[in-house]
Formats: sequence, structure tokens, C-alpha cells
Amino acid sequence: MQYRTKPEEIEGMPSGIPHIIGNEAAERFSFYGMKAILAVFLSRYLFLMDGGDGTPMDEARSAELVHLFNGVFYLTPIIGAVLADVFFGKYKVIIWLSIVYCAGHAALAMMGMFGNSEYWLMAGMGLIALGAGGIKPCVSAHVGDQFGARNARLIPRIFNWFYFSINLGAFVSMLLTPWLLEWYGPHWAFGVPGILMAIATFMFWLGRKEFAHVPAGGMAFLKEAFGRDGLIAIFKLTPVYLFVAVFWALFDQTGSTWIFQSEDMDRNFLGFEWLPSQIQSLNSIFVLSFIPLFSLFIYPWVENIWPLSSLRKMGTGFIFMTVAFVLVSLIQVNIDGGGKPNIGWQVLAFALLTISEIMVSIVAMEFAYTQAPRKMKSFIMCFYLAAVALGNFLVAGVNHYIRIPSAAEEQLIEAIGLLPEDWQEDPRTAVLPGYDGISGTEDDFIRRLNAGAKLPLEVPGQEILESAASAITTSAATRGNILPSASEGDKIVSAFKDHWGRPLRYLVLNSTTSRIWSAGADGEWNTKWDVGIIIEKNASESEAEPSWFDQFHPAEPWLAKRRKELGLDQDSSEETVESFALETFSGGQVRLQGASYFWFFSGLMGITAFLFIPFAILYRPKSYLQE
Repeated sequence: MQYRTKPEEIEGMPSGIPHIIGNEAAERFSFYGMKAILAVFLSRYLFLMDGGDGTPMDEARSAELVHLFNGVFYLTPIIGAVLADVFFGKYKVIIWLSIVYCAGHAALAMMGMFGNSEYWLMAGMGLIALGAGGIKPCVSAHVGDQFGARNARLIPRIFNWFYFSINLGAFVSMLLTPWLLEWYGPHWAFGVPGILMAIATFMFWLGRKEFAHVPAGGMAFLKEAFGRDGLIAIFKLTPVYLFVAVFWALFDQTGSTWIFQSEDMDRNFLGFEWLPSQIQSLNSIFVLSFIPLFSLFIYPWVENIWPLSSLRKMGTGFIFMTVAFVLVSLIQVNIDGGGKPNIGWQVLAFALLTISEIMVSIVAMEFAYTQAPRKMKSFIMCFYLAAVALGNFLVAGVNHYIRIPSAAEEQLIEAIGLLPEDWQEDPRTAVLPGYDGISGTEDDFIRRLNAGAKLPLEVPGQEILESAASAITTSAATRGNILPSASEGDKIVSAFKDHWGRPLRYLVLNSTTSRIWSAGADGEWNTKWDVGIIIEKNASESEAEPSWFDQFHPAEPWLAKRRKELGLDQDSSEETVESFALETFSGGQVRLQGASYFWFFSGLMGITAFLFIPFAILYRPKSYLQE
């Protein structure tokens, strides 16, 4: 069947737009639903999928993997762009890669059913990165292709509504998917977004007769890409999106480090107790509210005073992002001091972040389209998406660098590799040689293994660490089980010396957790040989008033049921001292701890905003539209 290859010659909106907007809402539900729970799944659920004989993934490693996935996802658009602009056209590529996208969700839903869950996870993430990333530049460019010279003035409006549909789908999914994970587990939580992706594909197929199918450029694409206009466009846009990359390095942490921060906050807000992953949905609420506000009122009002170019909007957005992260840094300062601030403060940070998003993300997407020569619209859109990838790789790199490995865990993995295949049938005691590499000396680690479940780690000088922890919990007991502050804790632990006669350190992690640790056998702080003990206040069981909503979920969360099935609650790796639990460790900390992590990114964004001002003044844009 022959489809129309040029935009309709009309003054109003093209007839195919409703299919694109509906498709985008369902597809974004699919993607953001999966993305909303990924960090929590990696750190709390993944190790339980195949038997629970591993350990939970630490938060820095989880954040690293989340941002690595984001980075790969935003790099694969180059594949879709080349397929669309050179060979097959945007419509065919969107349909084909959407099927790949659906297969990725199916793979995630299969985790824990059979086979190795990590393999299913890698397969699912790979297919989603290829499918979702591959269609990304094609869909947004396909929107622009529906407009000609007569209705080109509507492009900014439709890109706003395009972004509106993204956030409508994201809002619903980021409320529902974490709830599904909490009560019904990963199979449903990953399966439902897959169903929505199938619906999105079907909706897009229904609009095939309404679309303008701009044909692939073929060799004309290559000629234009490497011709004068194409090279100039690439050269001019590259520095723009290096600035934008820093914005995305901060923005996408709402799906990783902001979630982990919210776990240490009072999440009772607007009369509801929010799950940590659900807080992200507030960004979508603000976007849905702020887009009409900015488009209809704020932008026209400011235009009367100060002409608002795309670059001026982006520069202002960078400043708002800096302020948002400064606020998050201050929240973390409070948490580091033992406080438990209300989630309303993070809600305010989300409002500031959303203003930044409207002025940077929407504008940058529109700017990329208008600055691209006609036959390479999808290709140039990849520069916008590559900026997102670069920002996420930056965050992944930072989280990789700040992680300190655990010497005991490294030696345990090596020791298990030397055991017979049936070692899990009998309890074992692994004596790990420690810093000197010789078993039977005073710096050995001891890990007891029982049916694959790793029991408490015994570290050198453990009795001293436990005595110091007892002094801390005794002090806390006199004040209603509130852990001592950093200065108070330092005074308490100063009375103790570690196994090697050196001082101990005390650190408050949040309102319920603190840490006492030693520099370990090597005598150097923040290395894999550090040893210490985590003090965590046990959660108090309170009888909550039943609500009408309780009838929609089981009586017990999926995670609690799964731990009981695996016998992990009986074989706890913690020792209880009054109202506190103690757990020994070796290494495993992070170099950028607490608020210092967020201050690092606040400073990076502030420098970016400052440097962008002279660049924007000197930049000279040139727009291209479809004829």
C-alpha cells in the first residue's frame, strides 16, 4: 500500500497526531514503569530471585547499573536513526523495534521462573535498550515530519503536548509499578509494562494510514550528513549537548540516588505513606501542571520583557537544576546528622527540577529537530539523546569510582570457587587469610556457610567493635533509642582502640543507622581492609489503621513472603542487642559519603550553568523545516 510521503497542506493539527500521542503515553508507561523500580529491584529483590544465597547489591553498585543501562539505552538511538534515515524510513523501524522492545519486557517478567535470573535480566535490559532506544529518535522526528510550512508554527505546541503524553504515562506507571513490586512481586511489576508496550505498538499501527511517511534519505542522507550543512550542524550542536549532558547526569538520579535518599525520610505526605519509588511520579504531576502554565502564561509574559530564545531557556533551566540539587544536598545534611526530614522537602526539590526539565529537556528536543538538515532529522536527534547517555555514563563512572570493595567478600568468592560442586549440602566454615595472605593468623576473616546462606562475618578485633557498639546502644537506650550524634559518638568510641591499637571512628548514616569502624590491618582508612560494625535500629511494629485500599493487595508484601520461603528470616545475618541489630563488615563503603555526594553534583551543575552563559551569547542557530 502506498502511503502519503509529505505533510498535509493544512493550517491545523495533522490527523495522525492522536495516534502518536496515544502511542507515546502507553510506551512511556512501559518504559518508566520498568525504570521506576529498577534501582529498588537490584538492591532489594534480585538476590532473592534464584534462592537468596547471595547478598543484596549495595546502593552505589545499583546506581551504577541503573545509569549504565540508561547510558546504553540512550546510545542505541543511532542504530534506529541510521535504519530510519538511510534504509527503511521511520514508521517501519518504529514498528519492528517495538516488537523487540516487547520481547525485552517478557524477558524481565521471566526472572525467577527458570534459568539464571541475572541472564534474564541482562537479556531483558539489552532488548529494551535496543528496542526503546532505537525508536526514540524516530518517534520524536516522526512527530515533526507531520508538519509542513503552513502549520510549522504549531511545532512548539505539539512538542509540549508530546512531552505531556510522556509524563501522563510516566505518572500512572510510577505510581502503579512500585505498588505491584511491593505486593505482587517482580513478575507482575515487569509484566504489566510489557503489556502496555504491546498496546502502544498496536495503537501506532492503527495510525499508519494517517501518517506522512517521509521516505528514507538513502545516499542523500549520507551526502547531507557529510556535506557542508550537515557537518556544520553537528559541529555547532556538539558543545550544546555537552552542557545538556551535565543536566541529565543530575536529572536521571531521581531514579537512583533520590530513591535511596527517600528511604531515610518520613514519607507521609498528603495523608499517604509513599513507597520510595513512587516519589518520582511527583515529577510527572508537576510537568502536567507546569507545561500549560509555562506555554500559556509564563513564556508570553517574560517575552514582553526579555526575548526568550531556546538557549536562554536552557541556561535558565541549568540554574534551576543547580538550586534543586542544593536543596537535595541540604536534605542529606539533615539525614547525615540523624534527622528524618519529611518527604515534602524532596517534593519541593522535584518542583524545582521540573521547572528545569521544562526549560532544558523540552527545549533541547525541539532545538535538535529545528537545527537538523531535512534528511537527517533522526540522526541529529541522536545528539540530544547521546547527551543523555553521556550524562548517565558520568554518574555510573562516579558511582563505580566511589565504591570500596570488600576484602572478605573477594576472598570468599575465591574460596567458594575451590570447593567441590556439592559444597552446599553440608555446613562449612571458610577461614579467609586476611591482609597477610596467611590462614591461621590474627587478621583472618571467618565466614560460616550453611546451605548457601552466608551467616555473620567474623572480623579481627570483633569483640572490641561489639563493646564499642554496646556503649553506643546503651547511650541510645537512655534517650529513647535515639542514636548519638557524630560528636557524641566520637566521644564514646574514643575510649576504645581497635585490634591493632589504633582509634576507631563513628559515623551517623541516618536516623536509624550508624557505623563504627577501624582502618583495618593495612592501617589506611577507606580501603577494602577496613573492618567495622553497622548499628541499625530495629523497625518498631505498629498497628496501622486498616484502610479501604488494603482489600486490593495481599496481607503481606512479596518481599517478606519470599524471605520466609527461602528461610532467610530464620537464618538472619544479624545479632540483636536490645532494640538494635549489629552486622560486621569488611570494606564495602563509599568514598563520597552522604551529603558530599550531592554537593559534588551541585557544584558540577553550578559550574556548567556559569559557563553556558557566554557560550549561548556567541551561538548562532540555523533552522531547517520539512517542505
